[in-house]
Amino acid sequence: MCFIVFAYRQHPRYALVMATNRDEFYARPTAAAAFWDDHPEVLAGCDLKAGGTWMGVTRTGRYAALTNIREPESYRPDAPSRGAIVRTYLTGHEAPRAYLERLRAGVGRYNGFNLLAGDLEALYYFNNREGVVHPIAPGLYGLSNDRLDTPWPKVENGRQRLASLLQEEDLNPEALLGLLADEQTAPASALPDTGVGAEWERALSSIFIRTPAYGTRASTLLLIDYEGHVTFVERTHAPGEEPVTRRYAFAAEPEPVP
Repeated sequence: MCFIVFAYRQHPRYALVMATNRDEFYARPTAAAAFWDDHPEVLAGCDLKAGGTWMGVTRTGRYAALTNIREPESYRPDAPSRGAIVRTYLTGHEAPRAYLERLRAGVGRYNGFNLLAGDLEALYYFNNREGVVHPIAPGLYGLSNDRLDTPWPKVENGRQRLASLLQEEDLNPEALLGLLADEQTAPASALPDTGVGAEWERALSSIFIRTPAYGTRASTLLLIDYEGHVTFVERTHAPGEEPVTRRYAFAAEPEPVP
């Protein structure tokens, strides 16, 4: 995952409004979002190379989303998959804060990541380079491949557009997907310097990324209202093909008592 904007307890109907893009090499094998055969309570896509996921929600209202931190100078190809972090949370039963606190002990094994983990009661943010678990207060936030609310142009653009859409009591999923389809790149003067070179910085500066070998593979919406009703919409993208949209809706059930 490379782009997330979300509103937490900022809308009269929805406790959570989250819009995300997953950017990846087109050649990396991926399964579209579905309820998993081995964990039928989990709704998520799946990275078929490493077995993890970048975002998902469960029938009990647990959800998580992860972005990588762009730091090419310290990237380790032998590090464990960061997608396993989301998978472990979604398939478990720990409260989000407890899971993140336990995760802190081993975060040095991973390449850099940001993780949002929540349930129907609370939402938390964790950056493994910082190592601190932060509760998310009601507000509107943006996250890409640096820390939460780092003011990259795509993050600021996404937050402003989401703020405008939140004025509507009935959120239109197509309008949210339109936000995620924005291919406008940032001017050279506004680009961050993350060590990948000016050409890549420009290509990666748009909300929706399109290059010959790498780009936005999935645009996903997660809406959870104050009664625990979940709406999940995924639109997958592949070069030369029409996008495919999948929609799921269900009422979250209470967590089972241990």
